[in-house]
Parts: sequence; structure tokens; C-alpha cells
Amino acid sequence: MMNAGPAAMHAMLAAAEAHLDWAIGLIEQLVRLESPSTDRGALDRCGRSLASLLTALGLRVTAVDGAGGADHIRAELGQGTDQVLVVGHFDTVWPVGQLERMPLRHDGGFLYGPGAYDMKAGIVTAMLAARVLGGMPASGHRLVMLWTSDEEVGSGRSRAAIEHEARRSRAVLVLEPALAGGGVKTARKGVGEYTITARGAAAHAGVEPERGASAVHELAWQVTRLLQLEDRARGLTVNVGRFTGGTRPNVVAAEAAIEVDVRIPAISDADRVAAAIASLTPRDPRVQLTVAGGVNRPPMERTAGVEALYQRARRLAASVGRDLPEGATGGASDGNFTAALGVPTLDGLGPDGAGAHALDERIDLHTVAFRAALVAALARELP
Repeated sequence: MMNAGPAAMHAMLAAAEAHLDWAIGLIEQLVRLESPSTDRGALDRCGRSLASLLTALGLRVTAVDGAGGADHIRAELGQGTDQVLVVGHFDTVWPVGQLERMPLRHDGGFLYGPGAYDMKAGIVTAMLAARVLGGMPASGHRLVMLWTSDEEVGSGRSRAAIEHEARRSRAVLVLEPALAGGGVKTARKGVGEYTITARGAAAHAGVEPERGASAVHELAWQVTRLLQLEDRARGLTVNVGRFTGGTRPNVVAAEAAIEVDVRIPAISDADRVAAAIASLTPRDPRVQLTVAGGVNRPPMERTAGVEALYQRARRLAASVGRDLPEGATGGASDGNFTAALGVPTLDGLGPDGAGAHALDERIDLHTVAFRAALVAALARELP
């Protein structure tokens, strides 16, 4: 284990603060490179620029095949067989042109802009950490960064690469935004996404309704059954976010569909929820139900390995007079995948701020240097 004690942590923080203006300039540069998850051309432009910036910083950069989409970016610093993995994404939820409606601006120590908080500032925080580490004696192991292009749409094209790198790593640091107030994330819920389709029979609603079998009525009844799966005290929630179906008010609906979001706090919930949804049976035997989907992100549970990594981070923060709270969130990240493999994972190491996916998205610039120093120290001090 490489020791990043109080003196080293102080030196890292001082180095990060000395390069803060450089980092802010990079954040602005990446935010201006709009990169919505569904725009291949925009993602490619952002990915190429990110690769060039990482190369200029002295990292060994390779493109990871995006399996039909934009490539992901892998960057490596240092040597040795042991590695620490840094994970994040450069795709955003915002379309090209959003900068015209949400101009990049500074106000009261905050930087506003689409994608700044989620999570281009996190990418630059890791780059600042790499710059800090580059000015120190070699540690004897590797820091590997994997920046993906599809996190906001489920990480279907990057999951295999994330899990491959995680299995080779002693620990995983996720540069998603911090919890409000600067806390790191030691637990995240898993996510299940389901589409349930009902097919019945159309009929005139006034003349001969008995000939019809309403798909809408069937799904309305099924929704009440789905809500019985909830256990809010434990954090298991079910949300029917979309309900479509039917043609006209005077026609018994022949077809309808619901889209369901399920959040699970523990991996043990996954099979139970999946089995319950798969076993839904129609109340009206004339209606056919079809279920598609499943749990696409396992939960990130607060295991002993996660707790130990958090305690290291907390100790390092305390050595420079900083508090580092922890917490859980219902949102998911690529840290869900790595933690589910049993690899110690610490999430929410990006800067503090607010407004993820919102018009007031912003980062607190005062938190960037500390978060970078913390990432550098954690990367240097292998568990």
C-alpha cells in the first residue's frame, strides 16, 4: 500500500489549487463540446477532444469500441500490475443547442452550463488529480480512467468494458457529482425498467361494450398490483411513469402499455421483483399481457469493502481539515456495476453543485481542487 499521509495530502491539495485556473478552463472547454447521448457526431467530437486533452497531460490514451455507438475513452497513468480505476461519462442529457438557452456563465463562485455538474467537471477533476500525481514520485501502480459515451441511456454499450476494467482493479473511484453539501455516495439503488403491454379486443363502448376487452382497464388494475411490491421503508419503489393506449373515448381499447421504473435497495430484491412482474396474470382472460425488460443496474450496496474505502477517504479529508460525509441515493451510476462485482467502490467524488438535468445546472468551483486532491490521494493509497 502506498501511503498518502497528511503531509502528502497537503502537498496534493496545494498542487491542485495551483492548477485550478487551468482546470476551470478545461471544464468550460468540455461544456462547450455539447455531447447528448443520442448524437453520435457530437459524442465523437467530444471524445476526440477529450482524448487529445488526456494525451497532452501525459496519459496513454486508447479508444474503446463503442459497439455501434461513439467510442469510449480509456486513459492510463503510471506502471505496475495493480490499478485503481476512475469511471465516469462524457455524454449528457442535453441536446445540441442547449448552450444557447443555458449559456456558460460564472456567478458567485459557481459555473453554470449544461453538463457541467453531470458530469464534465468530474472528468476534469480526475484530470487535475492526474496532473497532481504526475508531479510526484511514481507510485508503482497504474491509474486507469474510463470515460464512457452512453451512461445517461443505460450504459448498454459500455458495461462490458467497465466490468472488465473493474475486475482488474483494487478499487474504483466514480467521479459522478457529490451529494449536496459534498458527501460521497456509498450506496445507490438498483434500477429495473419494464414495459408491460396489454392486448384485448375493440368494441363500440356504447352499443356493445360486452364484446370488448379493454387493455386500458386491464393495465389500470395491474398498476394496483405493481404498487403492492413497494416497500418504501426499505427504499423499494415502483413508478408507472408512462401509460399509453386506446384510440377514442367511445372505443373499448384494444391495446395499451405501461412503462415502469423500479428502484431496489439490495440485490436480493432483484429476483423477487422480477419474478413478481413476470408472473402477472390478466384479470380479464380475454386480454394478453406481455412483459419486457428487467433489472439493468444492480444496486450499489454499502459492503465492508465500500466502507473501508470510504473510511480511507474520510481520513484523508480530515488530514486537511475537511469533513467528508457519506450518503445513499436513489439514482444509479456505473458504480453500480463495479460494486456489484465486489470491487470496493466510492462514488460521488466529483465536485459539489446542484441542478443535475435541470436548467440551473451548476458546480461549486471552490470544491474542485479539494476533490482532485482527494482522488489523487486515494489513487496513490491502494486498499
